[in-house]
Amino acid sequence: MSSLTYPAIFTTGSDGRILVEFVDLPRVATDGSDESEAMEEAIDALGSDLSIRLSLHEDIPVPSTAAEGQRLVPVPLWLAPKLALHLTMREQGVNNSELARRMGIHERAVRRLLDPEHASKPTGIQAALRTLGKQAALELLDAA
Repeated sequence: MSSLTYPAIFTTGSDGRILVEFVDLPRVATDGSDESEAMEEAIDALGSDLSIRLSLHEDIPVPSTAAEGQRLVPVPLWLAPKLALHLTMREQGVNNSELARRMGIHERAVRRLLDPEHASKPTGIQAALRTLGKQAALELLDAA
C-alpha cells in the first residue's frame, strides 16, 4: 500500500451534474454541480463510507490502480492515518492484541488508535506504524 486514494469515475448526468462512482466501493456514489463540488462531495462520501466500515469492522478494500478515464479521490486527512494503520495491520496479519504487545501498551489503546470517532494523537499512530515497519508521509499534489 502506498497511496490512500481510491479511483472513481466522474461522468456528467443528463441534468448537467457531475456523478461520481467509486470503482472499489460500489455502494458509494455522490454528485456535485461542477467538478470542484463533485470532488469535495466524493472525498466526503469516501470518508463516511470508510469510517463506517472501520467502525463496524467490515472489510475495507485496498485501493486499486486507476485505469484510463478514472480520477483518484484521496481519503480525507482526518481518517487517512487510521486507515493506513488498519490496512497495514491487515496486510501483516497483526491483530490489536499483537500490536499492543509489541508496543507495550494496552489493547484498548490500539482500539482507540483505529476508532474513527476517537481523536488520536498523530504521534500514537506514527508509533504504531513504526512498530510495524512503516511510516506515514504527507504528499502535496496539484488539485485535479
